[in-house]
Amino acid sequence: MIFSIDRESLVDALTAASRALSNKTPMPILTGVKIDVDYNKVTITTSNSDISMQVVINNSNLKVEKIGSHVIPGRFFIEIAKKIKAETVEITVVDDNLINIKAGQSDFTLNGMEKELYPEINFNTLNNPIILRDVDLRSIIYQTNFATSVLENRPILTGVLFDINGHKLKAVATDSYRLAQKEIELNISNDIKQIVIPHRTLEELSRLLTSNEKVEMFIAENKVIFKHKNVMFQSRLLEGRFPETNKLIPTEFPVELSFSKNELISAIERASLLYQGGKDNIVKLQLKKDGNVIITSHSSEVGKVIEEIKPTFKESSGEFAIAFSAKYVMESLRVFESSDITMYFTGVVKPFIIKGELDEGMLQLVLPVRVE
Repeated sequence: MIFSIDRESLVDALTAASRALSNKTPMPILTGVKIDVDYNKVTITTSNSDISMQVVINNSNLKVEKIGSHVIPGRFFIEIAKKIKAETVEITVVDDNLINIKAGQSDFTLNGMEKELYPEINFNTLNNPIILRDVDLRSIIYQTNFATSVLENRPILTGVLFDINGHKLKAVATDSYRLAQKEIELNISNDIKQIVIPHRTLEELSRLLTSNEKVEMFIAENKVIFKHKNVMFQSRLLEGRFPETNKLIPTEFPVELSFSKNELISAIERASLLYQGGKDNIVKLQLKKDGNVIITSHSSEVGKVIEEIKPTFKESSGEFAIAFSAKYVMESLRVFESSDITMYFTGVVKPFIIKGELDEGMLQLVLPVRVE
């Protein structure tokens, strides 16, 4: 195996592929980067068992002298590629198990890994992919993935549901205390499919979505593959039945309050300052007779705080009060692109939802907290 490539292309490919590289694994071979060299392309493969990636380099700067394949220690290979300064990198396999990397005045030799031990990873795609815009997939991940559960007692809640039906894709995440939902229109009608994609998969995928090019999503048994430019990104799917969430979303709202998003976040943030590192940073929102809203919190150890904020719009038959987790509401508010949001309340012990005028197809739902 002998080939040369410009350093920039190599670093870009390795940086992308590193998203699936294993550091701690019962399969030491997965700490390596698999390189397959053909006369017109170089294919880089990485995997951590849950996520697998394949990145193809086939630009005009690639020069192949001898085809072949090998597995190179991943961490060292990536660091070397990033640190060398020369514009061109030449990689040669010597004596079948030594990898020589030359770039300008730098000359590295690494012990290779046993390529026969590297598992066969099937990146074959099916017909009829679901076509997504890069920007839509990014917004889906950003506006839902934060609401997945961090607890493993219900594994299905540690991922995001992708519910595909005709021209619509609805993404839903919930940890039982809050819910994030985003719906987008698809250009092409698709068969009904429901899959649950792990949180970490979407987190790593979002880091690859930096252009406005299309993304192709292929759904196969127990796995999903995303194809974006020269990258194939494959992940296992979560098994189990995602809970039915449509019934959780209220449809009638006797109380509606609109606010400047940033003003509301700031008020809730200040009101929750008295809670010292706890997750139970509960604040109370109260609509007064004069139409203003006060946000309060109380700590028996520290004291209390009162914040007053004026809604930009209100619809209510009288006074109203509700308590909620400051953390959950602030996290929900921060994913809105809209500068103004509206909170829709059904009752003091029933879930409330948040919408933004510019955030079409997206809603956030939070369960209130009972307080004495």
